[in-house]
This record gives sequence, C-alpha cells and structure tokens, in this order.
Amino acid sequence: MYSFDASSMIHVWDNYPPSNLNFNSLWTWIAEQIENKDFPISKKALEEVGHKVPECGQWLREHNIQEFALTSLALKTAQSIKISLNIEEEVFGKNGVGENDLFIIAIAKETNTTLISEESKQNKLPKLKSGYKIPAVCALPDVAVQCISFVELLKLPTPDNP
Repeated sequence: MYSFDASSMIHVWDNYPPSNLNFNSLWTWIAEQIENKDFPISKKALEEVGHKVPECGQWLREHNIQEFALTSLALKTAQSIKISLNIEEEVFGKNGVGENDLFIIAIAKETNTTLISEESKQNKLPKLKSGYKIPAVCALPDVAVQCISFVELLKLPTPDNP
C-alpha cells in the first residue's frame, strides 16, 4: 500500500491533468486504486492538496480517498524524528522538511505504507540534518520508510504487468 505526499498528488494533477483525454486511463487507474484503498493519503497531505489545488482536493474527496488521521502515535513519531534532525522548537531548515512533512512521514511509518513524494533526492546530504528533504528523512535508520516518486511507482511491476 502507498500513501501520497501533497507534492506528488499535485505533481500528478499538474503534469497529467484529468481534463486531458490522453490521461483518461491513468485517472481511471488512480480512481480504482483509491477505491481499493491502495492509495490513501494523510489528512495533513489532503488538506495541503485542497489548499494549493482545490480542484484536485475535491476530486480526491469525490472519489472517497481514504484519509489517515494524525494519531497520538504519529505525533510521538514526528517528535522523535524532529529530535533526530536536531530541529529545536519550530526552527526548521529553509530547504528541509517542515512540520507537516514530519506528520506525513510519521503517518506513513505508522501505517507501514510506501510514501510517494516528488521531493528531490539529495545526492549530497546537507551537513545539518534540519536541511534533509523527505526522501533523506525517510531513509534514516530510525525512520525506515520507503519513499519513491510517482514515476517510480508507475514503473513497479504489477500482477498483470511483471
């Protein structure tokens, strides 16, 4: 099962718009995955999508996307990640993860889902962990959340396409 970061859902909406007939089969597939509960999203990410691209948020809600709420366990996990990144109080690195990102990662960890994110992988990690982007945070040993991009998801083998 996969969960989406807002960046990935917005990326898909912007680059493969459902209004373009060339992408009908992609959006039919996404809708099927949502219906099968294979493409859930954290409530935080869905709120972000709805704020940035209201039409996308509305489409996801109309298709009854499964939302993962922020639980007390996820809050504790997010706090633990924040500490491991040496983020004090609310002083996040300017290029690194933000508070919502920590919640989204923590929910993916709690639900044991692969996180789909369009944040770029950092070939050379910043000296300060507070500058880590989502993929680098997910790769930390104490976080251990698989993180891939939407295109990487599309390239994964499926039962009908090994």
